[in-house]
Amino acid sequence: MAELALLGAELVAVSVLVLALYFPRHRRKDLVVAYFGVNVGVLAVASALRTSSTGTGLGMGLALFGVLSIIRLRSTELDQNEVAYYFSALALGLLGALSTASIWWNIGLMALILTVMAVVDNRRVLARFEHQTVVLDAAVLDRAELVPRLERLLGGTVHSARVQRVDLINDSTVVDVRYSAAAARPAGPGTPATAKAPATAGAGR
Repeated sequence: MAELALLGAELVAVSVLVLALYFPRHRRKDLVVAYFGVNVGVLAVASALRTSSTGTGLGMGLALFGVLSIIRLRSTELDQNEVAYYFSALALGLLGALSTASIWWNIGLMALILTVMAVVDNRRVLARFEHQTVVLDAAVLDRAELVPRLERLLGGTVHSARVQRVDLINDSTVVDVRYSAAAARPAGPGTPATAKAPATAGAGR
């Protein structure tokens, strides 16, 4: 009975992780299928290894965790937050199969994973911090000139600017920028709206 309760708690936990936390925030349908498939697969295999009489269930479960991680992470490009959800789905699957003194310990760890993901992936927590790959229509070699130019272009404070390529022939500079956007100020009554000047920037992640 305890095993069925733990199984039910695990399925509820992964549903919350994928359908209530991940999908409303990132909207990648393919990863919804991947997260559920990996979670249920790890849960099934770890449960079978736990009940085996070879005495290698836990070691094989951890080895499975590593092998699946390598295969999945090398198969397609994932953002770092999507990698975090992927490992969370794996961890929930293992917690749903591992035997402990009390199922409440496993359920508490599942709740901890969900709470951490809900907080750290909340857009309100780090909403002002952005990452972009910017293409400037000029070859800029002087950092003292580069940073103020990026801050004017992006309208924020640049924390890191790493030059990836300078093209002296085509007169361009590719920069990887980490910055915090300035807080938007609501326009007061009678304040005319101003048009934003076009800028040459290639936005990446």
